[in-house]
Amino acid sequence: MSTWILLRGLTREQAHWGDFPDLLRQALPPDTCILTPDLPGNGTLWQSRSPSTVQGMVDHSRQALRDAGHLPPYHVLGMSLGAMVTVDWATRHPEELSVAILISTSLRPFSPFWHRLRPHQYGRILHLLSSHPTDLAWEQAIMAMTTCHPANPQATVARWVAARRSHPVSVGNAWRQLMAAARYRAPAKPPAVPMLLLNGEGDQLVHPDCSQALAHAWQLPWVTHPTAGHDLPLDAGPWVVSQVQAWLAQRPQ
Repeated sequence: MSTWILLRGLTREQAHWGDFPDLLRQALPPDTCILTPDLPGNGTLWQSRSPSTVQGMVDHSRQALRDAGHLPPYHVLGMSLGAMVTVDWATRHPEELSVAILISTSLRPFSPFWHRLRPHQYGRILHLLSSHPTDLAWEQAIMAMTTCHPANPQATVARWVAARRSHPVSVGNAWRQLMAAARYRAPAKPPAVPMLLLNGEGDQLVHPDCSQALAHAWQLPWVTHPTAGHDLPLDAGPWVVSQVQAWLAQRPQ
């Protein structure tokens, strides 16, 4: 049996995966265990204080999994900030990860800050973090920043609003997560864990060149969707699953 860990991004939680975990589960062996733990400060852990470093997020996640009886090795799929957590995990504890899939990520020192967070989004993000918008306005803004062609957008936003009302992320936790992502610096050499990079050419939050730069620096396999946005599992979930399947099939058993 293999255990898959799915990690979401900045201020997002397990509810934001939508039907992606089910799509992935259908493509993997029947005895596969898929877990969608929240990072501290998000989702079921919304009352916790978010660590101000990516390393702190890794340490919390490792301990929480062990406390719950889920022991390594793990297959980890991380998106955005979750991908940074995955990279740090693979760097410091490579023996715990069998494979890592990095979605829509950006890492220092391989990409400049204006690629890691695209300048035309600065004003919108500052407004969200400082103006106390309604839950609906917040989630509509997130969808506009992170997707290009989501299925059933109105129903998706409604689910996101319900999740936000159940598990409100504090402004302090949002800032700490943003600072953790901004400060994190990846190693010059790739971790000793097999990795696959996936991203969308339509990403309006993180420049698509960030994945290309990382693929070049670390000599990693990289596939980009021609139209999808930052939230690749939402815009193109079946495509993500097919890319993961194809990559795993090519790997030595």
